Amino acid sequence: MFWGYSKNFWALSFAMFLFMTSFNLIIPEMNDFITALDGAQYKGLIIALFTITAGLARPFSGKMADHVGRKSTMYVGTAICAGITFLYPLSGTVGFLLLLRFFHGFSTGFLPTGATALITDILPQKKRGHGMGVFGTGISLGIGVGQFLGSPLANLLTLNGLFIFSGFLALTSMAMIASVKETLKNPQAFQWKIFLLKPNDVVEPKVFPVAVVMFLTASCSGLLFVLSPDMSGYLGIANKGWFFFFYVFSTILVRLTAGKLSDIIGRRETLLIGVSVLIISMLLLAWVKDVTGYTIASLVFGIATGISSPTLFAWMADLSPSHRRGIGSGTLFISLEFGILFGSASTLFLYKDTYASANHVFLFGAIVAFIALIYLALHLTFSKTNALYKKNNEA
Repeated sequence: MFWGYSKNFWALSFAMFLFMTSFNLIIPEMNDFITALDGAQYKGLIIALFTITAGLARPFSGKMADHVGRKSTMYVGTAICAGITFLYPLSGTVGFLLLLRFFHGFSTGFLPTGATALITDILPQKKRGHGMGVFGTGISLGIGVGQFLGSPLANLLTLNGLFIFSGFLALTSMAMIASVKETLKNPQAFQWKIFLLKPNDVVEPKVFPVAVVMFLTASCSGLLFVLSPDMSGYLGIANKGWFFFFYVFSTILVRLTAGKLSDIIGRRETLLIGVSVLIISMLLLAWVKDVTGYTIASLVFGIATGISSPTLFAWMADLSPSHRRGIGSGTLFISLEFGILFGSASTLFLYKDTYASANHVFLFGAIVAFIALIYLALHLTFSKTNALYKKNNEA
């Protein structure tokens, strides 16, 4: 073992890095792509449609992960990602491009759900905060590397070449998953009836508090996915992935050094810190005037994510019954996707393709994050879920 984690852990972390790099590579160029197709007014739908299907897929992927297997669920996600990405070069109309974005979302609806359930299986309770931080480093690195290299690779390979390269990265991720050992005991053979859902297959009620915080904080990410490429243009930055490069730099440092903070002081206490930093980052973006300020805002946003993200997933693992970890993971990802959807879709109404309106959108993000802070403070004051999670896991 390296750093106290198994080969299974590291193989899956690398697979997630490749997967996240794959679909993030193409995001920086999507705004220009849809504009070239005379669809500039639909920029917000590039992320919104993707997240709708990702969210819709979560109940199905959660049930599949708990019955058929974690790996099978991940294979579905990577296969969809590769297949759809190879089809992007055929996009000649706004409608077809948005249709592909809609179906592409199923990939993130399946792979991360299976991966999170498997990681939860192999992480001991006392190291969940730190383990989720290390695992999340691969995810964050994939986001940053993909966003930062998207524009340079498009210039080097052409946009169609970028799509093909992205598709091959998804296939490489699938190859890495093949080396991972399945952790679900007594997996069932796949049958289509597995997708017939009952009400309790959709969400895990015990993780509702985590889902609320995830939804509100993820809304800020939704805003950034839509606006960061245009913000680079307003500030004269050629690389549309500038923000996410510096975001990843700081979030990785935080994840690797402070990932175990929630194991020591508590999940909600740690989240209060992370959400407070998130509010600061949104306010900095609302007031940014130059490249330096934009870079500082991205670093602060990375710190906020580095503190909050692994803590949210560790809190979810604490509260999920062991036999429903796939559904628990799916519930958290549903809130993640719908948070991103809410944030990205709000740009359709708040963003007017101007620098000033972008600043106003970030002020809206600060307000949403502040609501998350109030919810956490009230939950910490009046709820006893942190004290109950041990009993829940023992049961």
